[in-house]
Amino acid sequence: MAKFEKRLEARALRRKGWSIRSIASHLGISRASSSVWCSDLQLTQRQSDLLFKNAVQAGHVGRMKGALANRQKKEAAIASYKEAGQREISALSFREVLLTGVALYWAEGSRKSKFAFTNSEPAMVAFMAYWLEHIFGIKKEEFMPRIFINAIHEPRIRKVVRFWSDFLGVSVRQFGKPVLLKGRPKKIYENHEHYYGVLALGVRRSGNLKYRVLGLIDALKSAEKISPA
Repeated sequence: MAKFEKRLEARALRRKGWSIRSIASHLGISRASSSVWCSDLQLTQRQSDLLFKNAVQAGHVGRMKGALANRQKKEAAIASYKEAGQREISALSFREVLLTGVALYWAEGSRKSKFAFTNSEPAMVAFMAYWLEHIFGIKKEEFMPRIFINAIHEPRIRKVVRFWSDFLGVSVRQFGKPVLLKGRPKKIYENHEHYYGVLALGVRRSGNLKYRVLGLIDALKSAEKISPA
């Protein structure tokens, strides 16, 4: 069994209530690999109860109680910080939206070719679409999106295009021809049917826009980072 197949199997077994130790033994991998591969899984209450039941049968009650307490503590901390984040970042001013978009383009935007912001996270793409509309007055009709996705998704490419089209609220006709990447994917996606590739959000006649954004990036590089309150 290939490594990526073992990873998917490990995650599937974890959801069925298997312990990290049992998964490692069953797949012939180290406990460290088993733990890392399953570390981001958020188990349902039913899955947690099944894991606990299996642990009871295996005589690991004490350890499981400790693990459960630690997980609950972690989840409480995450929820608390999310609430704090919502309080600290509420409505953004024009300048704050401007600077956030400039920073994101600095990190993920094209500087050598035409204007294009490239990312796979829909929420980030949505923010940049908002940034273009509300900071620079770019209409959605001027957007030129293009999708980059592995060739294994070619049979469902129309679904992928439709997803981004509906998400951005732009016509399918505005999309450039999808780029189908060859070679084996480096990242393993458990749900093949819900992966939508990477979107490059471009704009028609964007030469001046790109130069303006690059100018803002240069200004951000040279700005005094923290001004007195």
